[in-house]
Amino acid sequence: MKQILLPVLFLVMMTGISTGQENQVSSPQIVMETSKGEIVLVLYPDKAPLTVKNFINYVDAGFYNGTIFHRVIPGFMLQGGGFSQNMQKKTTMKPVKNEADNGLKNDRGTIAMARTQDPHSASSQFFINTVDNAFLNYKGQTTAGWGYAVFGKVIKGMEVVDAISKVETGTHQKYRDVPKTAVVIIKVRQTKP
Repeated sequence: MKQILLPVLFLVMMTGISTGQENQVSSPQIVMETSKGEIVLVLYPDKAPLTVKNFINYVDAGFYNGTIFHRVIPGFMLQGGGFSQNMQKKTTMKPVKNEADNGLKNDRGTIAMARTQDPHSASSQFFINTVDNAFLNYKGQTTAGWGYAVFGKVIKGMEVVDAISKVETGTHQKYRDVPKTAVVIIKVRQTKP
């Protein structure tokens, strides 16, 4: 039996026959420490490689540390990643291509990229869906159909997301739905799964 197994194992190694483990893309995990508690996310580089790389670049640069959830709409989503605590917009890197056509849906607990009317304008801002938001999903490569690129989901701390979604909001300067008491993103970091 041993004589048969060794040549077969050698043949598998030499010919590159897949055992199913060689090319798996690891799923990074992100810890987001907020003034309301901790949110843990898993990201999907196999589905949204450019978006995940973009997000991790911001995380590794410490860009999100000290920012706020600047837009909170109950029964919809929480948006953050672009403003300091005094509502100053932060300077961002160049936009990333929209990857909303990756098959992922804007379901409760998912994280997606915020953007302007331009489908390919997402940079640092993200949002966490607090309900299923099917109308944000990809429908086609048109301005109205591109949708919003989901690139991960909350795996721990949905109770924190829900608590943030209930904060009192108002208008600040020209911005609506701004929490009256800042919900601070204290620190964002990668962690091992």
